[in-house]
Amino acid sequence: MIGLVSNRQHAGSGPPTPDVPEPSLAERARTLAAIGLLGSLATHSRRFPGFPFCSMTPFAVDAGGRPVFFLSSMAMHTQNLHQNSHASLLITQPDVSGDPLGAARLTLIGAATVTPAVEVRDLYLSRYGNARYWQDYTDFAYYRLEVEGVYFIGGFGVMGWVPVEDYATTAPDPLTAVAPGIIQHMNADHADALRRIAEHDAGEAPDEASMTAVDRLGFHLRLKTADRVHGRRIAFPREVKDAGEARSAFVEMVRACGTRAAG
Repeated sequence: MIGLVSNRQHAGSGPPTPDVPEPSLAERARTLAAIGLLGSLATHSRRFPGFPFCSMTPFAVDAGGRPVFFLSSMAMHTQNLHQNSHASLLITQPDVSGDPLGAARLTLIGAATVTPAVEVRDLYLSRYGNARYWQDYTDFAYYRLEVEGVYFIGGFGVMGWVPVEDYATTAPDPLTAVAPGIIQHMNADHADALRRIAEHDAGEAPDEASMTAVDRLGFHLRLKTADRVHGRRIAFPREVKDAGEARSAFVEMVRACGTRAAG
């Protein structure tokens, strides 16, 4: 998992480490929008005026973080948008284990209107290849949500409105695509190294340590002792931009602990 939730509440009620750098809310919002596959689209009900109507829909975000949809005119949410284009999209963190309220989620607010297929088709099909079979159906069209409001929740007690300009101009975390592989590798092959890093860099003495998230600035560990489970965030010695730089940073940290280097 990429680092979407704050150290203040990640993986339990461990002591906060405010000096450890974390991605901004804008960066975490853009990252969640980039990895999300399904969202809950809320439109204004045409059948029940004054009430919201929510439905599930796939989406892809463009370079500015604007969600793109491929909608059928027969769908209720599309009919609602024809009457009132104001909508919101709820994106939740995928593959959540444990309390879902401790996971990240993002709400994007704006007007969803038809957009030229030539501008967004390749983007959408790069994520949903099966949609190519519907390209020639006249009752389908592309819509894009022009974001006017951004609200991000990074778990318990971490939430806020993100300035739209910050959201639009911030890039997703560069480790977004490789984070799952990094986490799997470190937990499977270097669990003892993670425990030693927790001792050396965070002053902890866990019986077990496992990585639960990683981003360009650091990573989260879930620490187990005899009487509790809690989380701590550990900073990289420097910002990393890809899997190779992350590996080099881990090797440096492990060597500083006096244990076998991660590889």
